[in-house]
Amino acid sequence: MPSSGDERVRPWLALAVLFCINLMNFYDRLVIGAVGEAIALDWQLGDTELGYLGTAFILLYAVVGLPLGRLADRTSRTRILTVGVAVWSVLTALSGFATRFWHMVVLRLAVGVGEASCAPAANSLLGDLFPATSRARAMSIFMLGLPVGNALALLVSGIVTQRWGWQAAFFVALVPGILCALAAARLREPPRGAKEQHAIGDARREGSPLRLVLSIPTMRWIIVSGAVHNFSMYTIGGFLAPLVIRVHGLSPQSAGLVTMAVFGLAGVPGMLLGGVWGDAAVRRHASGRLRVGAAAAALSVPLFYVALGSGPGDWLRFGVLFGLACASMYVYYATVYTTIQDVIEPSLRATAMAVFFLAMYTLGGALGPIVIGRASDHFAREAAAADGVVLAQLDDASKRPYRARGLNTALFALPIASSVLTLSLIAGARTVRRDVEALQAWMRSRS
Repeated sequence: MPSSGDERVRPWLALAVLFCINLMNFYDRLVIGAVGEAIALDWQLGDTELGYLGTAFILLYAVVGLPLGRLADRTSRTRILTVGVAVWSVLTALSGFATRFWHMVVLRLAVGVGEASCAPAANSLLGDLFPATSRARAMSIFMLGLPVGNALALLVSGIVTQRWGWQAAFFVALVPGILCALAAARLREPPRGAKEQHAIGDARREGSPLRLVLSIPTMRWIIVSGAVHNFSMYTIGGFLAPLVIRVHGLSPQSAGLVTMAVFGLAGVPGMLLGGVWGDAAVRRHASGRLRVGAAAAALSVPLFYVALGSGPGDWLRFGVLFGLACASMYVYYATVYTTIQDVIEPSLRATAMAVFFLAMYTLGGALGPIVIGRASDHFAREAAAADGVVLAQLDDASKRPYRARGLNTALFALPIASSVLTLSLIAGARTVRRDVEALQAWMRSRS
């Protein structure tokens, strides 16, 4: 029999492994954003094509996540993670061999299939490793993989691209990914519902899992918020490095350092504080976590707006303000993701996360890079036309100032999206208490 000390330590060891897996999850998906400007110059791509490279990953990631979520509610979640990490790591490395735009699109689609295994299985495991009173903190640590993975992808890829070319940036991900897969294979599968106040095991409410998830008002508002949030985050991930290179004149290596701090490291305090504030707020009111998320989203609105108004070359002012805005956006993960577990029974959590991801990636993450990419190209052509020139007829050096103005203008969509995000979280906060009470009443009846 394991000692009580082992029982206390085991969840935290598992959390450490899940953190590393999540880190590689986000590292691998952001490499394409970090090296996007180099690929665009190499293959003569516009921002619309760069947007499609980001969206290619998202589409299959979202669609495949739904059956994988149902599988994670029925079978071994650790086994799903083991296979998924190994598959996406190999496919990321293979992306470095792409020689054409459509080769890369196909490979990014395939990477999305592997990475779709992570969120449903890992989030479901977290719900069975930690009780409700400490889940926001555990979730914030797990989700630290997002900003740390982003930071490392931007930093390492920028350095590698400048020294050895963008292809080499994809090869770096292979070895740590395989090590994560080996660690996942050694994780123990915890019993479902083991940390709930009422022991219900694998029991779930009758009816279609999809209808059950969508019948919960709080889940519907969370899905809306996820779509808007992902619109912004995937836009930033895809276009932040090109923005600082074009507008502020940084080299790929310097852009990697700046974007690492702005979009990566800035998320660490946002994530950790979101977990602490979320757990503290939910003890006072069931809607506390969503209220914290809404307040953070509202704070990002003026920060994004003022940051994007920074003049060319003023990268320090831009970086500080944009970094604070990104930190505010990261609070979302520690507060909203945990709320899903507050309103969904253990045997349905992986499915709920898969439904949530399907909506927020197809309606938000997939649209963000495409919409902003098209808008950027449109505003660049308009700026060139205002000077009496045709953008397509210019060489790369002459295009650069127009492409910089076009992208900077398009990114003013970010404060608008944050305003919508704030309103959707406020709406969700108004329904969450009833949904939590309804779930607890059902769980009492089954225990």
